[in-house]
Amino acid sequence: MKQKIVLLLACVFLLLNGYSQTSPPGVVVKHIQSKDSVYIGSPSLCILPNGNYIASHDLFGPKANTGKSGTTYIYTSKDKGITWTQTSIIVGQYWSGLFYHNENLYILGTDKGHGNIVIRKSSDNGISWTTPVNSETGLIFNGQYHTAPTPVVVHNGRLWRAFENANGIVSNLPNRYGALMITASEDADLLNANNWKKTNCLVYDATYMDGNFRGWLEGNALITKENKLVDMLRVHIWPGIQERAAIMKVACSEDKMTFQSNAGFINFPGGAKKFTVRFDYNSQRYWSLVNYIPSGYENEYPANVRNYLVLASSENLLDWQMHKIILSHIDSKKHGFQYVDWQIEGEDMIFLSRTAYDDNSGGADSFHNANFLTFHRISNFRSLTGSIVAD
Repeated sequence: MKQKIVLLLACVFLLLNGYSQTSPPGVVVKHIQSKDSVYIGSPSLCILPNGNYIASHDLFGPKANTGKSGTTYIYTSKDKGITWTQTSIIVGQYWSGLFYHNENLYILGTDKGHGNIVIRKSSDNGISWTTPVNSETGLIFNGQYHTAPTPVVVHNGRLWRAFENANGIVSNLPNRYGALMITASEDADLLNANNWKKTNCLVYDATYMDGNFRGWLEGNALITKENKLVDMLRVHIWPGIQERAAIMKVACSEDKMTFQSNAGFINFPGGAKKFTVRFDYNSQRYWSLVNYIPSGYENEYPANVRNYLVLASSENLLDWQMHKIILSHIDSKKHGFQYVDWQIEGEDMIFLSRTAYDDNSGGADSFHNANFLTFHRISNFRSLTGSIVAD
């Protein structure tokens, strides 16, 4: 009954906002035709102290050659997201997120698909960037690593960021990923690899969730209401299984992560897709934008349903309430609003979406292979505390 109500509301939303439109909702930051065989990936969003917005994304697909080198594009908006200008292209940067720290802009991720962990610094707000050629200039860890644009947080005087080691005990995806965090002192030279450390790595266990666990990935560093640090991860599951997230505890003084399988998996609508969770002190709630699954998609892989984007929040991190459908389309095969990265600006929430949508050249290749990067604003988001489903 709850999911039917969600689907009905989504249909009303579509009727009011124009089902047949050939451009996506929001402000288009970047558009790529699907015939080019490269697709929009890894949206990241940062607000500078001067109020400007910085956006980034990478490219993936048959012609992106990400196994050898990633490519990331940087954009700037000086008018609160109304217009965007491309300011730079970074070769050798992939699966990366932006953050501002100690009067500099940084981008942190890998150099290619399952590549080294690298970080770059910009002292001119994203126009030019350092090059990570060695351990003193931003090449932090050699190896095979995976990640997505998820938060960098400061906790007890140190920066923390979640990654996954891709040298797992099995070679399948995402089973191969082991969860870990990297950390550095907040006052350190972040381009110097000697200033970074790693936690232990927690690997895939086929016995979790009564055998229904298929892997975890795209961890999210999060400071809880109780001022504890956790890694909250997307959980890959089979069809018919309720979506979940995994929460790992981090003992910062020991650089150690622990996971209790009997309590660490929580029900989290949208947990089979990438998400970002942050705690908002003004509302005393955790917030996220998630790919909620309404009725009618029970037989599809949960990770493949990305055509509904819903604003959600929680008071305790364990029990989540769905508040409002923000973006939706009734077709799940070639439409998606996914890999959302968001920030709070005053009373509003702003976000970027990797968007698969109609265009004048045949639309997206698939829901996954997005042809747009779009910018959006949710005004007075804290006031949206009702529920879109009946209790």
